[in-house]
Amino acid sequence: MDLNLNRADYLQVGVTSQKTMKLLPASRHRATQKVVLGDHDGVVTCFGMKKGEAVAVFKTLPGQKIARLELGGVLNTPQEKIFVASGSEIRGFTKRGKQFLSFETNLTESIKAMYVSGSDLFLSASYIYNHYCDCKDQHYYLSGDRINDVICLPVERLSRLTPVLACQDRVLRVLQGSDVLYEVEVPGPPTALALHGGNGGDSGEDLLFGTSDGKLGIIQVTTAKPIHKWEIRNERKRGGVLCVDSFDIVGDGVKDLLVGRDDGVVEVYSLHHANEPVLKFDQALSESITSIQGGCVGKDGYDEIVVSTYSGWVTGLTTEPVHRESGPGEELKISQEMQNKISSLRSELEQLQYRVLQERERYQQASQSSRAVFAVPSFSINDKFTLNKDDASYSLILEVQTAIDNVLIQSDVPIDLLDVDKNSAVVSFSSCDSESNDNFLLATYRCQANTTRLELKIRSIEGQYGTLQAYVTPRIQPKTCQVRQYLIKPLSLHQRTHCIDHDRPVNTLTLTGQFSFAEVHSWVVFCLPEVPEKPPAGESVTFYFQNTFLDTQLESHCRKGEGVFKSDNISTISILKDVLSKEATKRKINLNISYEINEVSVKHTLKLIHPKLEYQLLLAKKVQLIDALKELQIHEGNTNFLIPEYRCILEEADHLQEEYKKQPAHLERLYGMITDLFIDKFKFKGTNVKTKVPLLLEILDSYDQNALIAFFDAA
Repeated sequence: MDLNLNRADYLQVGVTSQKTMKLLPASRHRATQKVVLGDHDGVVTCFGMKKGEAVAVFKTLPGQKIARLELGGVLNTPQEKIFVASGSEIRGFTKRGKQFLSFETNLTESIKAMYVSGSDLFLSASYIYNHYCDCKDQHYYLSGDRINDVICLPVERLSRLTPVLACQDRVLRVLQGSDVLYEVEVPGPPTALALHGGNGGDSGEDLLFGTSDGKLGIIQVTTAKPIHKWEIRNERKRGGVLCVDSFDIVGDGVKDLLVGRDDGVVEVYSLHHANEPVLKFDQALSESITSIQGGCVGKDGYDEIVVSTYSGWVTGLTTEPVHRESGPGEELKISQEMQNKISSLRSELEQLQYRVLQERERYQQASQSSRAVFAVPSFSINDKFTLNKDDASYSLILEVQTAIDNVLIQSDVPIDLLDVDKNSAVVSFSSCDSESNDNFLLATYRCQANTTRLELKIRSIEGQYGTLQAYVTPRIQPKTCQVRQYLIKPLSLHQRTHCIDHDRPVNTLTLTGQFSFAEVHSWVVFCLPEVPEKPPAGESVTFYFQNTFLDTQLESHCRKGEGVFKSDNISTISILKDVLSKEATKRKINLNISYEINEVSVKHTLKLIHPKLEYQLLLAKKVQLIDALKELQIHEGNTNFLIPEYRCILEEADHLQEEYKKQPAHLERLYGMITDLFIDKFKFKGTNVKTKVPLLLEILDSYDQNALIAFFDAA
């Protein structure tokens, strides 16, 4: 990575949403550009830089939260008209701040995503997509899952309207009018779309996408079918992609790919090498990147990457060097300029400190009054609770607009808290009495000063369901706290997938009764993650899932009066049977439950568990040997006398211990799953085998795959 960029903070506004900052077109090549952005206070701010200071061009009055900001204008002319979406209204401003449009769409939901192309306006709320031309309704589409972003291929190059929706169910839906032309499966839930190179690439059909699990890719959207060009896997386990842009920051004549992630990482990928992306630059900021643009803001002639963050900071990563080589006269001039700036900042800081003291005194006096009324200060929390496929754990990300003091985590179901490298908070655990008050976990994270973002990792146990609560207390006065709740679902480690292996041996659970399609769909929502809350259009729906821990699979097919669930894991069927029976009893619905058990599936599941169990047993054995081998090494002075296997353990000791520490209860979990499998196999036959569990655990302690399968068959 040979790109050097220097950070410069320009301005702070209110909390910002994804894709709410743009650079207005420059008047000439490499001239400074104006920045326009919208925030949660409903204010649109436009500013430029002059002598190192942010100078406002215009600022609108506060209003409804701004969800999106886009630039538009007549096709093939500079796009310098500003469009903002807030609530169900679209407003348009000129580059001078004069409002020329106020369009009330009358959508029942708030606008979440927007794209402008000439006189065409493409909008999406949570599930509804609308296309307007000259503010007149043209097309409408109701999506089966939540819409995260919307875009349209360049009309001026293709002479056809091709809108594309990024949907939460890992699909890009390519539309023609009000109908789906085709669907494109992508490797994760897509969160950001952009035209490759800003214009769709060589063909005009190339579309960039970023996913919530950090993957990136380009797809060519042709009239007949999609063509996958390339894809970047998230090998470094970085945050989800919130924004992408194309700009030649490297200066080689080819536009580079700029990426902003929700963990604060900014990346630059060069596409010069045979169109394969190469990472040229990355830098971590302390909060999520909501918008990213390439251009020139700080000084004429110096290109930069401009980003906006969650708390409203506009920051530049510029090619302008911090220390410039110059003659003695110029050096004096620069130092004088710097001195003036420092003295100006000092006087501003003194004024602010004096004002804070005054306000604090006023607050103290008011609080002692008998008629004092306290206003609870409000603050925004940006949270995300997602399942990671790689390690079958949940990531809970909490981001606050001000510094976090502490976060209390409470759970009424058994969960494990896993170590997170990025987390610098100090954690302390409180003892729980799970029998009397349903508390299985009480943990407090005390954050260091200026921490605005906290990431936690949690692993749940399938079959145990309930609620995880986070009590977030920021460093503000008077002390106030917000509670966020997250559902731990019965089949919490299952993740939606596009297709499954139909050749596996499966067990089938069938429910029939007097229930509606909406009711049976709500049961699936209750049991499984990543299922849309509303039932999709049509009379039936089929979902496919994969267990991220064991790689077993589940097929769910629902319609009015019937629900059919097929899985190669008998424990999955057992959990569904127990939970759905309980829910139906609660709602006083009479359910007819039938099941078909395939004996071969038990052996199949044990074979899937085998490599994971063997690896964890070997890891535990190696970790146990480390201390003894280190003593031998100290005693003998070298390791030449050891066999190669033991020498290898010593060389990899730190790595082995770190891996073992990251997976504190992995082996116990696998033992638990095998035990559940054993009990569930015989439960469906009407036999209680809990007395044989100690014998099963003995076999697991001296593990042999064939002996385990023989025990399952003989019991």
